[in-house]
Amino acid sequence: MGSPLDYKWGSVSITGNFRGNNEDNFHIDPLGRFFLVADGMGGQSAGEKASELAVELISERLVNSINFENAVPNQVIHAIDAAVGHANSEIMALGELEPSYKNMGTTITFIVVVGGEFFIGGVGDSRAYLLRDGKLDQLTEDHSITQALIKAGTIKPEEAATHRFKNMLYRYLGSKEGNNGTNPVKIAPRTGDRYLLCSDGICDGASHDVIQKILSAVDDPQQAADQLVEAAEKGGSKDNITCVVVHVL
Repeated sequence: MGSPLDYKWGSVSITGNFRGNNEDNFHIDPLGRFFLVADGMGGQSAGEKASELAVELISERLVNSINFENAVPNQVIHAIDAAVGHANSEIMALGELEPSYKNMGTTITFIVVVGGEFFIGGVGDSRAYLLRDGKLDQLTEDHSITQALIKAGTIKPEEAATHRFKNMLYRYLGSKEGNNGTNPVKIAPRTGDRYLLCSDGICDGASHDVIQKILSAVDDPQQAADQLVEAAEKGGSKDNITCVVVHVL
């Protein structure tokens, strides 16, 4: 019961101007069944290792545990959460065994396509967006200290950008809280939809309006990915920058 809609995608990942190495990783299933973006943390090679492990282990589990043609939504969500939970446990275990990987962690955000429907979620502050009918919506919630403070009414959204806890996460893979599920939303894709998965390197340098403008204006997903990364870099992003753009045809 495959999707009646077709889709195409583009992707870019760069180290950026302020980092010595790229701790981001992404993976696109060759058959277009799922898309993953991960942003590692932990310094030196630890963040790189964590994000690499995440995309590798989650990909493997998804392929082995989901019937992509037709599955019950609850089963899909359970399989995604189990795949992410497995990666979380392995990252924590390696961090405890190997001193150079101590306290390493990573975010994850994803689109999983089953029976023509998109399941979209994540852990950490890498984001998923949907541009539909000219309106850009963030589909994931940042698991950051600042977002928690905004929700609690302690700080205003405009204060978050310069807050001292700006880049601190309370949930990520490599932490006990990384096992608390991925809260995927289920979306029936429509012709004209444009989806974006990105590390916070994009949002660090490109505003909501800039992201919306590029996704709206650029009809080729690879060119859109290139332009988003370029805009984030020019906008002063101080992080690695990674994005995957998916257009529904």
